[in-house]
Amino acid sequence: MSKRVLTTESGAPVADNQNSATAGVGGPLLLQDQHLLEKLARFNRERIPERVVHARGSGAYGYFEVTDDITAFTKANFLGEVGKKTETFIRFSTVADSLGGADAVRDPRGFALKFYTEEGNYDLVGNNTPVFFIKDPIKFPDFIHSQKRDPFTGKQEADNVWDFWAHAPEATHQITWLMGDRGIPASYRHMNGYGSHTYQWTNEAGEAFFVKYHFKTNQGIRSLSADQAAELVGKDANSHQTDLLQAIERGVNPSWTLYVQVMPAAEAADYRFNPFDLTKVWPHSDYPLQRVGRLVLDRNPENVFAEVEQAAFSPNNFVPGIGPSPDKMLQGRLFAYADAHRYRLGVNHTLLPVNAPKATTAQNYGRDGAMALRNGSRHDKNYEPNSYQGPAQTDAALSAPLAIHGWTGTHEAPQHTKDDDFFQAGELYRLMSEDEKKRLVANIAGGLSQVSREDVIEKNLAHFAAADADYGKRVAEAVNALRED
Repeated sequence: MSKRVLTTESGAPVADNQNSATAGVGGPLLLQDQHLLEKLARFNRERIPERVVHARGSGAYGYFEVTDDITAFTKANFLGEVGKKTETFIRFSTVADSLGGADAVRDPRGFALKFYTEEGNYDLVGNNTPVFFIKDPIKFPDFIHSQKRDPFTGKQEADNVWDFWAHAPEATHQITWLMGDRGIPASYRHMNGYGSHTYQWTNEAGEAFFVKYHFKTNQGIRSLSADQAAELVGKDANSHQTDLLQAIERGVNPSWTLYVQVMPAAEAADYRFNPFDLTKVWPHSDYPLQRVGRLVLDRNPENVFAEVEQAAFSPNNFVPGIGPSPDKMLQGRLFAYADAHRYRLGVNHTLLPVNAPKATTAQNYGRDGAMALRNGSRHDKNYEPNSYQGPAQTDAALSAPLAIHGWTGTHEAPQHTKDDDFFQAGELYRLMSEDEKKRLVANIAGGLSQVSREDVIEKNLAHFAAADADYGKRVAEAVNALRED
């Protein structure tokens, strides 16, 4: 079998890939060495801007199989028949650190899932926690800046982290999750995933429901203590990537069972707290989990850059039967995620294989831009409507309309009878065993005790005390003990 010929980008054969062209033996290099210049120029451009958040990630392909009939709630085709399978791609990630960060750190985990359905791609962008730190997207850039590396010291600073949280009492619930035993998953396989936001489902009759997604790991929950995580980071900073890659290569295919909570749309307005508040969960006693199907991962990407780094997930990628809710954080992300990908990857990123539909074909009038690959022929028009059998609208809404009323303005979220920032954090604390409480308190105190301002410490202590008196008392005692040492 003859060797394949190495060529330049333009397809010309390369005579020598070991030595640059020079002006005589040992002389300076020549500008005419097109192969050398092309290699160096391409090398300089191999990297694209990393994600501002969720930069460090791992991915895998798989499928989603429907196991239970939920057609009473949604007309989504890929959920419409028991036994139906849909190809998927998932990207797991840490949130705060850069692309070169370690995997086994105390940080929420991204759980972004792309369903390649016959009605287009459906993206579900969530985390491994059912809640988040804030409820309004206008605070998101400030929140992330507080968690990122300080502009002066070049590292994450406890003063910044806890100062923001001191001014964001709604973060108390998520802090309790993050500092608890599930704050550092042992691997991506051993954690749950959540849609986190509230979404809307619509059935064939046009009835609307609000839903929350819960992916329960079938491998069981496994987490690391702070000491175990520190030891693991020293041995293998890529521990989660290693685990996921090797598990699938061995044929030990990880899986999750999907459940949903379903709230009839009419019940949302009078629910005891705001059902669209990302800092709160819906108690299962109010809306029990209903099984939908199972997610199985069975194939690793062939190229991490092409398929994981360039994977683009946008929560505004809906299909008929699924739509947004008034969740303010979700509404902000409907713009921000897609815009981030247009910046990082270009306006034609949806044509990349990992992002393009697989079970259908995208048909629209998008043209031109950098790296345009689908501009049509001379017979295809780039405007609509037209008289040339171009793609046309369906007049069938993807989801039910959302009722609106009132005046425009910068309003706070509407208050429900039981709305507050602390009750659910206290409920979570009271669910913990004594040993879990001790570890939670130690984790919080370890960071809060490093804060240099007394007023910031006191504000945070007040939040924990408002959630539960014992919670606040223990954290205060632990912080004081560490600061006296």
